[in-house]
Amino acid sequence: MRTHRKSTWRRRLIPALSGGLASVFLLAGIAVQPAAAQIFNPTTYTLDNGLQIVVIENHRAPVVTHMLWYKVGAADEPPGKSGIAHMLEHLMFKGTKTREAGAFSDLIARNGGRENAFTSQDYTGYFQNIAADRLPLMMEFEADRMNGLVLTDEIINPERLVVIEERRSRIENRPAQLLREHILAAAYSNHPYRLPIIGWEHEIVALDRDAIVDFYETWYAPNNAVLVVSGDVKPERVRELAETYYGPIPAKKLPERLRPSEPPHHAPREVVMRDARVEQPSWSRRWLAPSYVSGDVEHAHALEVLAQVLGGGSSSRLHSALVIDQALAVGAGAWYQPDSLNTTTFGMGFSPRPGVDVDTLATALEAEVARFLENGATAEEVERAKQRMVDRAVFARDSLGGPARIFGRALTSGQTVEDVEQWPNRISAVTVEQVNAAARAVLRPETSTTGILLPLKEEGKS
Repeated sequence: MRTHRKSTWRRRLIPALSGGLASVFLLAGIAVQPAAAQIFNPTTYTLDNGLQIVVIENHRAPVVTHMLWYKVGAADEPPGKSGIAHMLEHLMFKGTKTREAGAFSDLIARNGGRENAFTSQDYTGYFQNIAADRLPLMMEFEADRMNGLVLTDEIINPERLVVIEERRSRIENRPAQLLREHILAAAYSNHPYRLPIIGWEHEIVALDRDAIVDFYETWYAPNNAVLVVSGDVKPERVRELAETYYGPIPAKKLPERLRPSEPPHHAPREVVMRDARVEQPSWSRRWLAPSYVSGDVEHAHALEVLAQVLGGGSSSRLHSALVIDQALAVGAGAWYQPDSLNTTTFGMGFSPRPGVDVDTLATALEAEVARFLENGATAEEVERAKQRMVDRAVFARDSLGGPARIFGRALTSGQTVEDVEQWPNRISAVTVEQVNAAARAVLRPETSTTGILLPLKEEGKS
């Protein structure tokens, strides 16, 4: 089992705030020239076969991050075949027509590098961190498995068992993750975001070679991919290498990414799970919300600021009220995931202090939310939240892999390079009135789903 690879379906029940910059990205292929820079000053271009490329220079150390992102994820899977995108992520580490299984990983390890891969609802990605002079090898091997993967039953069947064990250990053996599956299944009535990224076990078992090969041959193509290279590189050299290794791969005729839309919701949903393994109860509530590119998109940046005001750190509304002032919770926060291709969620949650009833704390949180909806945020809260967010954007320039992730996620989720570069300006422009309007538009009972995780009831107690 390849324990070093981590899939993006593994998230905590109450995830950390995912601010806009850390969740934005996309690209428009043009001639080799810098985009209008605000943060990263990237160079972008597109090969003749449709491969989009973003280069972010960072010459502080002789290292490079090479990331290849495909515009396909779990939400693009055929009905009844959940888990196929994640299964293929595993299989991409097997052999190709010209190389044995594990050859790529061995090469990276021998050269002191690090690799990983991840699957989400909207994209699948593969990356390597390595010395800058090894970039040609990374491109050569990654291009090879883009269109040369060998998939046989002898290769697929053992890996299926690995994926099933991964599901059991990381989902079914973890009550918080198991509850999260049920929450998403309730939060979305029709959209495939309701399905787990790793897949349902009975559907993983039924995945056959024909279905996996068809998924690979349909979606894994240069004109459905984004290459992001960040580090000690020159854009001209990256383009030369990309033309050499990726350029010969032919483009494919791609199907439309068909996503069933979510119908209107008219009633709140609640999921309660009790489990003997639970030691720390938790409570969360999420509301359907627009993303950067879907729904009432004018609210997206205001919702990012709202998440900061309500739950972004020790000075936020929820932390101050529930953890400090009332001493009811050990932790409380809010989050928003704006970088989805379709309707996303805005959420908040808490873990109670020992001896504090979950219902008591839920009532206190609901009172805080009601108070906020009635009175709104203050100008000071909004300005402080915006400043923290923009400061983090500035510091993101110092990272090697961070910018590559930002652009990759943006470009595979419906955004552009300009969206990434303009993010600080758009956050800075958010007003108090926009934050309050976004809160009232999104935090409606009928679009909410509440998840409650509790220990098993003790014998003789209600």
